[in-house]
Amino acid sequence: MTDMTELPLRVRIPRTDEVDEETAKLLEFVYRPHLGAPIPTVGVLALAPSLFGPFLAWASALALEGVLPRRDHELLALRTAWHCHSEFEWVEHEGFARNEGMTESEVENIKAGPDTGWTGHEAALLRAADELHAECEISEATWAILAAHYTPGELVEIPYVVGQYTMLSMVANGLGTR
Repeated sequence: MTDMTELPLRVRIPRTDEVDEETAKLLEFVYRPHLGAPIPTVGVLALAPSLFGPFLAWASALALEGVLPRRDHELLALRTAWHCHSEFEWVEHEGFARNEGMTESEVENIKAGPDTGWTGHEAALLRAADELHAECEISEATWAILAAHYTPGELVEIPYVVGQYTMLSMVANGLGTR
């Protein structure tokens, strides 16, 4: 693995030979060749090993096993990254969104907000992210639109996705990941 001291972080992600075997395996799991290092917002948890495994299980479950359609998950993740001014999360999720079929124009349009040509439920998702960011709640009007389109499980997942990427954006920004 690449020496993590080259990443622009305020703390250094330890090398696999500097941590216990379980933590080293987790670092290898979150290693990303395009970065030449582990995902910074997750790899820093090698410095707090008791949190690393549980967090990774949660993050993986939400990202890979959630019931919300992947495109919708990425709409929420990108709108949240935009609100949080997280260049790192934006770039990561821009790639994921493209893998889900979003066009370059759609990805850029996320920045403009919910009133810029989205379908009803997509506009409501973007609005939910806006409301959660501004007020930490989803309005009744937005909820009604979401509830007409999504299952109860998908509805529950919406604030979790926004919360997850708010937290990861804070980690990225707070630790200097740009």
